[in-house]
Amino acid sequence: MAELSIFSSRLKNARIMMGLSMDELCASMGNKVSKMAISKYEKGLMAPSSDIVIALSKALHQPIDYFFRPFAVQVESVRFRKKSSLPQKKENGIREAIADLMERYINIEEICGDETIQSPLPRISASSSKEVKAAAAKIRKEWNLGLDGIVNVIDLLERNGVKVIEIDAPDSFDGMSSLVNEKFHVVILNKTFSVERKRFTALHELGHLVLQFPKNINNKQEETFCHLFASEMLLPESELKRILGSTRKDISYQELKAIQLSYGISCDAIMYKAKDCGIISEQRFRTFCIQKNRAKGFKALIERTLFHQETSTRFVSLVYKALSKELITTSKAANLLHQDIEQVRRDLALV
Repeated sequence: MAELSIFSSRLKNARIMMGLSMDELCASMGNKVSKMAISKYEKGLMAPSSDIVIALSKALHQPIDYFFRPFAVQVESVRFRKKSSLPQKKENGIREAIADLMERYINIEEICGDETIQSPLPRISASSSKEVKAAAAKIRKEWNLGLDGIVNVIDLLERNGVKVIEIDAPDSFDGMSSLVNEKFHVVILNKTFSVERKRFTALHELGHLVLQFPKNINNKQEETFCHLFASEMLLPESELKRILGSTRKDISYQELKAIQLSYGISCDAIMYKAKDCGIISEQRFRTFCIQKNRAKGFKALIERTLFHQETSTRFVSLVYKALSKELITTSKAANLLHQDIEQVRRDLALV
């Protein structure tokens, strides 16, 4: 009975993850089953035969063991911080995808005995721009970053106890952060974005995890503070003033390019920060924005990505670590990675 209950919930979750209606699921299975049968499966009123389970697995792109795996993460614990601009159907699919990824992540950590045991993230009061900048400075100091550019933001977060998950999502989805199961700090990023945007977004979301705002703060101010936090984490104000000077009338693209290459922050974010720090005037920043919007060539130059690519690798590394130490089978690794067994064998490449 418990197995049927798990199956019914897993089936519904997998369908939502794929963004399919019951009719669409039936069609993708070649109408092997009816909509009424799918409904009964999801309500736990009827158990499917083994060949139907296989057909469901193929249609929903999930390994068979997914449908019978006990729940380690409740999707309700994956919360969007604010009202999303995504359609409800897409938002629900993303929630389910995140919960599934988190379950697999937690599972391989337990197998490897490699659960992150870093000190919990600090909670730092932030009710003003000055306090936000101080919070960023405190994190940089605690994480031994000095004043240099951060080589790899995603690796930095994962080394300090924050799980980073990248997903395919529409452009309207920047990212989100959540405390899953009241235990795991998670940052979710849109993998389709440029590396500079992903780095900034990751640290913006870190801001939501570490900054403790007054109860009366509104969403707009909270977002502004987290933008400032990300900016200070990537490029401290003192460093920008050291590089550019305290006041400037104009800044050349070559200067922006050099800063972008060193600190992994976009030209747009550098110019905004220069305005925010008083290095350039509000009018000069507006002129920059107008010029960028009018000249396509200049816009393409300013928005070009230059920093080296970075992506989350810890989860995959843990799976192959477990496989090479024979803690899991190739089949288990394939299920965790959602890849076929032959691909896993090719990628293992023991040396």
